[in-house]
Amino acid sequence: MTTVAPVETPSVTTEGQERLEPPYAVILHNDDVNTMQHVVESLMRCVPDLTHEEAAEVMLEAHQNGQARVVMAPHAEAARYRNCLESRGLTATIEPA
Repeated sequence: MTTVAPVETPSVTTEGQERLEPPYAVILHNDDVNTMQHVVESLMRCVPDLTHEEAAEVMLEAHQNGQARVVMAPHAEAARYRNCLESRGLTATIEPA
């Protein structure tokens, strides 16, 4: 009788999966409804890594050019950022980089 040793398959963590995914850009679109201050505060709340200065730069770029890239992230994280921004009344989309 032959005994077969179990085969160990490497487990891929969520973090590992995110590193394998192509990055997505979170795009903020300009609007004429929200105040600049609300946009900056929303960016900082929804994308915690943004400083006040970075959020203000994103807001100004969207204001002047119609849209601005907020951040690059794996798909699931980018979708969370977009959903958070939309929940605060902003218009945001995600697209593959």
